[in-house]
Amino acid sequence: MKISNGCLPGSIKSHSFWTWVALTVVVLSIVGCGGGASTVTNDDPVAAECNPGDPSTFAACGTLYVGLTDAEGDFLSYSVDVLSLTLEKANGAIVQTLPNSTRINFAEYVNLTELMSVANVPPGTYVAGTITLDYSNAEVFVDANGAAKAATVIDADGNALTQTALKIVLPERNQLFITRGRVSLLTLDFDLEASHTVDVVPTPALATSEPFIVAEIDPVDTKDIRVRGRLIEVNETDMWYAVRVRPFHDHANDFGRMKVNVTDDTEFEVNDEPYKGGAGLEALNAAGEGTITIAQGSLNVADREFTANIVLAGTSVPGIGFDAVKGVVIGRSGNELIVRGGIVILTDATPAFFRDDIIVTVGPDTKVFKTTHDGLLDISAISVGQVITVRGEVIANDELGIHLDATAGAVRMEVTHLSGIIKTINPGQADIKLHSINRRRVQVFDFTGTGLSPDQDADPDNYEVSTGNLLLAADATGQAVVVWGFPNAFGAAPPDFEGRTIIDYSDVISTLGVGWGKAGTLEPFTMMDSGGLLLNNQNPDIDQRHYIKQDPVLIDLTALASDTLIAPRETGRKLFSIATKDSLQLYADFDDFINALTLALDGATTARSMYARGKYNADSNVFRAYKIGVYLLEP
Repeated sequence: MKISNGCLPGSIKSHSFWTWVALTVVVLSIVGCGGGASTVTNDDPVAAECNPGDPSTFAACGTLYVGLTDAEGDFLSYSVDVLSLTLEKANGAIVQTLPNSTRINFAEYVNLTELMSVANVPPGTYVAGTITLDYSNAEVFVDANGAAKAATVIDADGNALTQTALKIVLPERNQLFITRGRVSLLTLDFDLEASHTVDVVPTPALATSEPFIVAEIDPVDTKDIRVRGRLIEVNETDMWYAVRVRPFHDHANDFGRMKVNVTDDTEFEVNDEPYKGGAGLEALNAAGEGTITIAQGSLNVADREFTANIVLAGTSVPGIGFDAVKGVVIGRSGNELIVRGGIVILTDATPAFFRDDIIVTVGPDTKVFKTTHDGLLDISAISVGQVITVRGEVIANDELGIHLDATAGAVRMEVTHLSGIIKTINPGQADIKLHSINRRRVQVFDFTGTGLSPDQDADPDNYEVSTGNLLLAADATGQAVVVWGFPNAFGAAPPDFEGRTIIDYSDVISTLGVGWGKAGTLEPFTMMDSGGLLLNNQNPDIDQRHYIKQDPVLIDLTALASDTLIAPRETGRKLFSIATKDSLQLYADFDDFINALTLALDGATTARSMYARGKYNADSNVFRAYKIGVYLLEP
């Protein structure tokens, strides 16, 4: 089977102390390929050649792929409705890139980018855009000392948000050029850390929003992407299949179409059966047109090809045929699991929703799959700390909570993220003081039963991580570490965890955030030049936000012996921004950013807050940033 013109290009590959979820919209423009609908307004002669509703004009169009992701933070759920996403050309023409509204929980996409929409758009230069969010039915939860707490998002005047249109502005030197013969990549970063201040004391908690959104042609942060959609056709010979995109947990709408390439190493799970490579494509083909699929993989931008490393299809997709729960196991007693931070996906048209604790029952007939593992496992593989997706039947959903029966269902064990401080390093093993698992504080986990005997149960103060051949820096003891992998089987510790990827302190991405109160400050920095921003750590206007977070480590800026230098990193892509209530200016060049910031801080304008992402050297007290944002209050 072949797609009409053989052109369904692939997808895109691409932290937090008080609050942070970063929303990234990734846009890929590809020549001559059909997609979903888009709308053009204003009188644009070029647009007249490209009619998104007329396939005969597709050769005159670009194809826009739109994706969403977030960064790790303290929002446990941030579900809102996205009503529209428009882009604006230099001549004023407006292009609507979102054919349908959709509900998004930004907190679900910490480690992935979700392909959201595919649209045909006219070639041209795009300089700005707008994303419209609807908070009328928002479901927002924050972490309040380890527990989930509902939050209301309000504006600076204390009014609950309803509909909010966020302006997107592209840097003058890095505008989006869409042509018939060139691939273009754009990311929009709606940084909720920079945009929100959260007060967890009142009930509900209050998240005060001052929207802060930036755009990038070539994204600094890159991630694998996820593509969810209905199967159109399968090409077993050339090893690909095509889908109509249906993002997130959408039950009804289609958002364009695309091609997914697979390899001999691609893992498949089709209707609860595992396959690999060509055998998986054959099973997918047998499942038939219209089957819901999810692919996770990466994009080769040069070749415009998306390749999946994992594909789920049919009843293996959460919410298809079975109810589903996604979360982390915080305790286990026999065949009963307590899953925290769960996203509940029902088989009916009910939107996915958040519940903090969910009871899941498994049994001998429960199928257990493990990402990156061939074949089936049994339920003993599921231990405390494991991130899982469970498919079964919700048998209780009331004021007492949710109970999912998976005794005739299935569990997929996902790669799990933990952070801590290295205590000792031995060949093949590192012992750490565990801080968090999958963004939940270690205090909420009950490790009873994880060991071969009670005295061998996992100890968060001395959590034993098998490292295999992975190497840690010789001076890493006492420093932060991030580990990706799987907890050992229940009742089989030690070791407690099998590390697949380890990131020690030298490579841990740090975040810096500081606020200067409601009125801001006239003198946020004691120096501003091409060498960086020298933060005035002892400024009396500094409010409760004054930390560097090095994953599990919080460093109090006001307690440091000297002022902190925030300097641009020496190599790689960078982005700097200056925001006010009514505008946002972006800079790819640090000198341009410094010149603009110096002019803006004119003795009347105050700085309210700033954030930075990069790497921090505690010995030199220098923060090397690849992103810096400053929010100003104009008189």
